[in-house]
Amino acid sequence: MKTINPDIDPNEVVISIRDLYKSFGNNHVLRGVDVDVHKGENVVVLGRSGTGKSVLIKIIVGLLQQDAGTVNVLGQEVDQLSNAELRELRLKVGFSFQSSALYDSMTVGENLAFPLKRNNKRLSKEQIDKMVDIVLDAVGLTQTINQYPSELSGGQRKRIGIGRTLILRPQIMLYDEPTAGLDPITCTEINNLINEVQRRFNTSSIIITHDLTCAKETGDRIAVMQEGKFVSQGSFDEVFRTDNDLIKEFYQYNFIQ
Repeated sequence: MKTINPDIDPNEVVISIRDLYKSFGNNHVLRGVDVDVHKGENVVVLGRSGTGKSVLIKIIVGLLQQDAGTVNVLGQEVDQLSNAELRELRLKVGFSFQSSALYDSMTVGENLAFPLKRNNKRLSKEQIDKMVDIVLDAVGLTQTINQYPSELSGGQRKRIGIGRTLILRPQIMLYDEPTAGLDPITCTEINNLINEVQRRFNTSSIIITHDLTCAKETGDRIAVMQEGKFVSQGSFDEVFRTDNDLIKEFYQYNFIQ
């Protein structure tokens, strides 16, 4: 069980979502989502596959637009931003994709340097190299700098993907199924890394998962999504100390079967 981050600022909200709706044709995915994320907080969005978790974080970064409701990120209404303003906001919001999204033709070092070269033309090679070294140290993979993604394990690729997101020093991290497809030992390493990123870089995070161990180990607060809305929020123990049969079934599926 994670120890709650003592540096969470309950008076500063970095993400505020109210009455959010999103449908694709007759498929009503989000049906009135309300949630806040405070500065320094890891919020785990927990739910079964297909419940709208990934749609939620795509709306947060403007990859999708909601049908109704508001999404405020770092004081800005996302759907009201111009393309230039949206690009600026995305530099402050790191999106760790489930697939890691690394470029196969680039070494690890080149993959990490790429966002810096693309977004900050004024950095010298020495400055870029130093930032790459810092991030590789943070994810524990300094020895892989000259390797290609195809030479890495699934867990290592996941770490480098998180590192590439971190290199722009975002204020917010969005993790999409960070432990999907990984063995239990590697899952533990990724969970520890998420907590280390929060501590070392003072990030606020939303962690999308259906993995209860990930939720238990990384979440300062758990928000359970069912049928397109949050049905319970609180600490891990608060959420699962419940008479809600659907939540109990979800717990039993993860930890008993």
